[in-house]
Amino acid sequence: MRILENFSLHGKLAVVTGAGRGIGKGIAIALAQAGADVVISARTKSQLEGVAATIRALGQKCEICVADLVAPNGLDKLEDLIAKQADSLDIWVNNAGGLPDATPRFLTRTSPEQWDAQVDLNLKAVWAGCVSAARLMNTGAIINLSSRAALGGHLKNGPYSAAKAGVNSLTETFALELAPGIRVNALAPGPIATTNMLESIGIAKDQADDVLKHFPIPLGRLGTPEDIGAAAVFLASPASSWITGQCLYVTGGF
Repeated sequence: MRILENFSLHGKLAVVTGAGRGIGKGIAIALAQAGADVVISARTKSQLEGVAATIRALGQKCEICVADLVAPNGLDKLEDLIAKQADSLDIWVNNAGGLPDATPRFLTRTSPEQWDAQVDLNLKAVWAGCVSAARLMNTGAIINLSSRAALGGHLKNGPYSAAKAGVNSLTETFALELAPGIRVNALAPGPIATTNMLESIGIAKDQADDVLKHFPIPLGRLGTPEDIGAAAVFLASPASSWITGQCLYVTGGF
């Protein structure tokens, strides 16, 4: 087998949560470009329909599932849809996450309700997604979206950072539980030029270059959803068949 064939996802079925925009959209399209059929999920139908149209134009199948993964039984609809598509699932990407209200918060000024909203979206939903994926897979790959923010302390970003650090630990434990059939890894993006990230640090999208004043990125630019999509293809593909329980930092060196 030639090396590039190891990166092919032809004949695979993938799920990407939070796929309506930003990083999730980039990952879903990248998996399709590598040959996978994709089931995409998010809360906004119009966003999903746009992503689905792009994937179908690539010649791949795409089904959409409008669901709130934080709601009780929020994954049931997605699981039912996947079960109707194929006998087994190959790839599950837990991408849904972010700052629920795009507001930076000090830990000392975070209410219990705000804390729970962060942890439910960024950690509990990942745990639930991994459990669902394990039910649907015989063999395959699970990819959890972590963050560069999981490393060290981060002023005004404490709840999010703590939840993402939990994702790293969760990933390591699921990798042990689900081996050898299912590999479980995490992807940790650095600063990515998405609306949600820019809002979280108070920068307008048309001033994205100002982010470099906040983050010393050695490679000299913000990341893109396509950068994260390429890394996801690697972790989903046979090219990473001897990698599990790891977190791949895609940060431009930051």
